[in-house]
Amino acid sequence: MLLSRRESPDPFITKPKDSPAPTAGASVCWIIVALLFLATAVNYLDRAALGVLKPILDVDLGWTQIDYGWMVTAFQATYAAGYVLAGRWFDQIGVRAGLLIAASVWSFAAGAHALAHSVIGFVIARALLGLAEGGFFPAAVKAVAEWFPQPKRAFATGLFNSGSNAGAISCPAIVPLLAERWGWRGAFLLLGVVGFAWVGLWVRLYPKNIASAVRDSTAEAAAARSTKESAAPWLDLLRHRQTWAYIAGMTASAPIWWFYIFWAPDFFSRRYHLNLSQSSLPLMCIFLVAGLGGIAGGWLFSVLLRRGWTLNAARKMSFLICGLCAVPVFAAPLAPNYIIAVVVVALAAAAHCGYAANLYALATDLVPAKTVASLVGIGGMAGAVTGIFFAQFISRILSLTHNNYMAPFAVAASSYLLGLACIHLLLPNLDALELGTDAQDTTTSERLNVGSTLCLR
Repeated sequence: MLLSRRESPDPFITKPKDSPAPTAGASVCWIIVALLFLATAVNYLDRAALGVLKPILDVDLGWTQIDYGWMVTAFQATYAAGYVLAGRWFDQIGVRAGLLIAASVWSFAAGAHALAHSVIGFVIARALLGLAEGGFFPAAVKAVAEWFPQPKRAFATGLFNSGSNAGAISCPAIVPLLAERWGWRGAFLLLGVVGFAWVGLWVRLYPKNIASAVRDSTAEAAAARSTKESAAPWLDLLRHRQTWAYIAGMTASAPIWWFYIFWAPDFFSRRYHLNLSQSSLPLMCIFLVAGLGGIAGGWLFSVLLRRGWTLNAARKMSFLICGLCAVPVFAAPLAPNYIIAVVVVALAAAAHCGYAANLYALATDLVPAKTVASLVGIGGMAGAVTGIFFAQFISRILSLTHNNYMAPFAVAASSYLLGLACIHLLLPNLDALELGTDAQDTTTSERLNVGSTLCLR
């Protein structure tokens, strides 16, 4: 069942219409992906800066591993709250306004790190940053669901999600230079300025409403309006296996990515004695490969779908391949030199990004577009809450074992396959969720969504 290519055609796969899509409209779709890519890069640049500057701040402010663990926990706790609250809210107010608010607040929070003088100060700044950044991915996935047809959503998601790696790559290259020139406080301030620059681009380039992108289609305008109807209540979503399958995928994968973002610089510093400048290139290589993995994961799903695989088989095969590529990372602490460690961590990070691209796209497979942000918010909250416990586990294990990373990497190696197993047990056929008596109408409106019609070609 999992890998069969002979299953009946999947009822949730929609095929492009024969009529060509308007050129101007199609360009809007890819402009939106570019904006989401830049936002993801800024988002990760802001959150990864603390990990890159940790060796300096350890010395300047006298941090311990436990102190740093609490900062990571503060970010993840409010990130969880921001994820679920923003997901519901953005289903009501829309993507344009939602991301405008979220990006403005997280840019302020990034700059506010420069004002901190103690562990408590950094905890507060990280908490505000997490609350605001939690709103990004529900809004971004919702935008993809509104603008792209199902076969292209994983690829579009992989493209914008590769911005996380662009941010992670830029961080070890840019932030140390900023800190050397203006000090670590100046580095945080400039990161805030970069975020506000993106806000200006978003206001200028994102369409005020989807219907305005197509001027002469009443049906398409009606479909666009249908996505702004009220989304399903959280309790309704939690009654269904589809929600719990998505939660399982997020709790299995999200904490591992936090581990790579927040702890990889410390791992290379302590295990291989690389200083801040020496660790920049290995980290850049890891996240560059990870970005390519995200794009490849979305591309793989599209290729399988075009070759006749059902939605169920193509999605799960993509998950399986990514999960298997993560397994070798358990050996990273055993590598005799840092180059081998970089290779296995880079492969695992690429596997994560391919897995994440398909996981975000899975949300659009399971629910109508008007409920996507709510589902992503619930799953993201669950992943962030799991990440809180994982961060505390890591900090205490490192403290007890004198910075031995074997246990964290062992968890990172096995988690993705466990997540896939849970998804398959809960949804052996990836049945889409029907919400209420209007389920057929909402599913149809999703297929006819005006953004999707623009991006069919």
